[in-house]
Amino acid sequence: MGGAEKEIKYLKGVGEARSRLFAKLGLRTLRDLLRFFPRDYEDRSVFKTISEAVDCESVSVRAMVAGAPRLSRTNRGQDKVRVRIVDDSGAAELTFFNQAYVKDALKVGETYDFYGKIKRDRVVSVTNPVFERVSGDGFDGQIFPLYHLTAKLGQRQVASAVRQALNLCGGELPNALPRSVEERYGLCRVEFAYENIHFPADFAALASARRRFLFEELFVIAALSSFRRRLRASVVGTRFEPCDLGEFYAALPFSPTAAQRRAVGDAVRDCASGLVMNRLVQGDVGSGKTLVAMALCYLAAKNGAQAAFMAPTELLAEQHYRSFIAMLEPLGLRVGLLTGSLGAKAKREAREALVFGQIDVVVGTHALISDGVEYNNLGLVITDEQHRFGVNQRAKLGQKGASPHVLVMSATPIPRTLSLILYGDLDVSIIDELPPGRQKIETYSVSENKRERTYNFVRKLVGEGRQVYIVCPSIEDNEDLPNDLKHAREYADALQSDVFPDLTVGLVHGAMKPKEKDEAMAAFVAGATQILVATTVIEVGVDVPNAALMVVENAERFGLSQLHQLRGRVGRGKYQSYCVLMRGAEGEKSRERLNTLCGTNDGFEIAEADLRQRGPGDFFGARQSGIPASRFAELAADGETIISAREAANAVLGADAELTLPENAPLRERVDAILAQAEGTIN
Repeated sequence: MGGAEKEIKYLKGVGEARSRLFAKLGLRTLRDLLRFFPRDYEDRSVFKTISEAVDCESVSVRAMVAGAPRLSRTNRGQDKVRVRIVDDSGAAELTFFNQAYVKDALKVGETYDFYGKIKRDRVVSVTNPVFERVSGDGFDGQIFPLYHLTAKLGQRQVASAVRQALNLCGGELPNALPRSVEERYGLCRVEFAYENIHFPADFAALASARRRFLFEELFVIAALSSFRRRLRASVVGTRFEPCDLGEFYAALPFSPTAAQRRAVGDAVRDCASGLVMNRLVQGDVGSGKTLVAMALCYLAAKNGAQAAFMAPTELLAEQHYRSFIAMLEPLGLRVGLLTGSLGAKAKREAREALVFGQIDVVVGTHALISDGVEYNNLGLVITDEQHRFGVNQRAKLGQKGASPHVLVMSATPIPRTLSLILYGDLDVSIIDELPPGRQKIETYSVSENKRERTYNFVRKLVGEGRQVYIVCPSIEDNEDLPNDLKHAREYADALQSDVFPDLTVGLVHGAMKPKEKDEAMAAFVAGATQILVATTVIEVGVDVPNAALMVVENAERFGLSQLHQLRGRVGRGKYQSYCVLMRGAEGEKSRERLNTLCGTNDGFEIAEADLRQRGPGDFFGARQSGIPASRFAELAADGETIISAREAANAVLGADAELTLPENAPLRERVDAILAQAEGTIN
């Protein structure tokens, strides 16, 4: 791949200075450019005359600049450039905000291609159109790629660099798919795919290219999962002798569900196999995954091993610590806590107790993996809300023992089709039923005209002694966000001063320091705060049994699965609970999507709907799974493609387990590169 490894700085029009701008986007070689796929496309191939263009239509117009551009300032201090353009059919007024350079860029008498949304009122106008001088360089009037940019780097500059990379690397394009797989599944050739993902001849060619790259990515992920499973299958672990869990179950204040017992049984068999357990327990909010963790801690202790339970926040760790003490100490287990905020003496005592084997189960945060923390005999590692930890963090905890068994838990339901790819290297137990007595959370999708009624409902519930979450999509206002969004900081102030001056309104968001966040949450847990305005930082959080209402502002901005997670913050006590989804923008699609949530509390059903409507998004995030991020996430809603890619990977590996055949060499190279990047994280 010599040509593909060539540095970007040697391309025409790039050079040393501009290559540093490309580097900010993670682009250093031609290979990087080739795999830097567009984020979107503009169809500039459709040209109309000014008189033909329809109101609110995005279209290309070829027209001449009829007068000198005029620069002025708005009342808000923005630069504004106005210019008149004409063609044979009429004239239009263009306005550019905060683009003062346009005054000198557009020349009177020159002809340009303008692309933007037409507005027909008293005159034809376009705001902030894209424009290019008619140049004949191959970019005029086509389906134009739009890339993620950084300051001082334009779309045309990126497209030009990509064009050169394609021309220079035509015979050695990155390709992990064996030719036999391309032919069997009717996928386009790699040369066609790279050309048409960047510069589509038409939308059919673009669809063909995207299908091929989606298939290739899923194929590599499936092959990677198979490799990881093979590597893990060879790791010898401490054999736990099965013990009688009757004493554990008898001590529970409730009867476990069949799904909980099944998940415990799966994990017990893993731990008794002589190989290291790598199991995911996946269950909806409130399904009782913690019981499975406690049962495994009990099993470990009965086998003379220590267990470590890592939670994503200090408050959550402290909450688990209290529940572990209540459940496990009466059974003779010694439970300890280790978090960053413990005092020096408490930390020292906890560390000494761990290294001398005086703690059977330790609950904590990242402090569990900090330098200086040693274990006497760590045999079981459990991570809660596993997508909140990077693979390296989970691995570091695993390295504190001699190949300990690993249990990861997630309350984020993954659609079954996606889990085939994402968790192909893990054994999965699904807790698909809720404990008896869990009340359904009544959910309503309402528009802005119900705001006063919603505020009255908040006041009614607080008057009954309940507490309320109000979630906003952003922390604070900035010019890149729509004007109609609720911003947590401003909204909390407005609610406190104007709407609920007689109540206590708190605030928590991701930009706060950990100590500030914990203090804000602790005040809410203690009941000192009646209304908590928050961002999605509370998506995974402590139990507040008294919280009975979740209001989500601009609910259309969130995925259904995320809304379901947020909804799960209420309904954790004995009170009937509610979730109100406030729609900030009206639209049939928005209403239909949110109505899905109103109709069901089944997280797996919601996840499937989210996948169909939005694609998997962060399901493919490296933070969650340790695999490459998907570039064509929205297309992965096609379950057939996921299944076909997995089938193809299994067939290739079934015939060539070590990928030593020449046609499989590129796939082996890709898998090795990913494994090398994740070295030390296999367990």
